[in-house]
Amino acid sequence: MVTNKKSRGVKSRVNSFKYAFEGLSTLFKSEPNALIHLLAVLVVVFFGIFFEINKQEWIIVLLLFALVFISELFNSAIEYLSDIITTDHHPLIKKIKDMAAAAVLISALISLAIGLIIFIPKIGTFLDSF
Repeated sequence: MVTNKKSRGVKSRVNSFKYAFEGLSTLFKSEPNALIHLLAVLVVVFFGIFFEINKQEWIIVLLLFALVFISELFNSAIEYLSDIITTDHHPLIKKIKDMAAAAVLISALISLAIGLIIFIPKIGTFLDSF
């Protein structure tokens, strides 16, 4: 039987999006910190609109959102994979998990610092207008 490679390719592409959205769903359902990051995104978007940040600032903010969520996704994936390898305490797996968590921390702290650089002058100008 000859299979239709084109339809198999389309189905494969559709499934890849489905799996990606399942991964996001898993992240938000199982990782409380991801919800905190999502709340931070909503706050930043609100202030970005309120303070009318420019195009370059939006690009930076969007890249930072991606950085934090990608870090959180990799951290979660590493934790799940490590838990499959062993549920026992293993010093190397602890180091791996700690390093993945540190990547999330660094991305969040850098995002916060850059966010403050973008928004503090705008907040100051806003407060000076009173």
